[in-house]
Amino acid sequence: MPPKPTSHGVPPSGGPKRQGTHSPIFRAIEKLQGDRPWGSVLDAGTGRASIEWICALETERWTAVTASQEMANTVKKAAGKDRRREDRILVGNWMSDQLLFGERFDTVLLDYFIGAIEGFSPYWQDRALHRQRPHVGERLYLVGVEPYVLTEPKTESDRIVREIGRLRDACLLLAGNRPYREYPSSWVMRHLGIAGFRVLDVRYFPIHYRERFVNGQLDLCLRQLSHFNDDGLAKAMHQKIEALRETALPLARSKEGLRHGADYLITAEPMADRHRSLPDAAGTSQSVPSGP
Repeated sequence: MPPKPTSHGVPPSGGPKRQGTHSPIFRAIEKLQGDRPWGSVLDAGTGRASIEWICALETERWTAVTASQEMANTVKKAAGKDRRREDRILVGNWMSDQLLFGERFDTVLLDYFIGAIEGFSPYWQDRALHRQRPHVGERLYLVGVEPYVLTEPKTESDRIVREIGRLRDACLLLAGNRPYREYPSSWVMRHLGIAGFRVLDVRYFPIHYRERFVNGQLDLCLRQLSHFNDDGLAKAMHQKIEALRETALPLARSKEGLRHGADYLITAEPMADRHRSLPDAAGTSQSVPSGP
């Protein structure tokens, strides 16, 4: 997934315990939270950036979940000495009904969660928000990125970013892996309503991709080549990767960077069961979404 831009966070009331460097999206969450206590926090698709941010908040406890043991090790290292006895890092798949069964959290973060599902639970995106609903006590903050691989390019930056995304996905598929599948904010808002959430706020953050994005995505491509079944194809793909890097880096290093697309932040809260009227596929009631 594309790395989030970072800037110096300014702690609002009830915000971080220490001054740190966090993305504008995390700063926006802090402002939306305001004086509301963070309480118990669930980082449902944890990563290094999100856990570092959560460790800087005044929480009662936090639980971080990932389907990858490698990511769990990364998160453990990132949390470091800020991890308290009551804080947990769990390796598990949300397709399991037993994962955190019966537990509810005051604040839940889904940080690029929907887009990452394809790699661990393909074709399950429509159930993901239903699965999270019982665990959300007060607030849900959902971060995603508008899909950019399939959009028609209008500028040179658009074309390059799309080409990087398509090349990355092609390499992953040829290596026998599954690429991420991003979903637009309109899709997410519809499914939040169906799952029993009320959308409170939606914000968009235009993306300026930089050198880190270009090298990160193309280096990911390179790591897939050893898994190709065709050595000739791997060699040709290696040349394509480096040619695209040579084209993309000058623009990524420019003042404007590679301007393309946007991240989004959706704030939602669970609706009372009496407001949910339609049965879903699992037999539970659900609301009629009023969003796009």
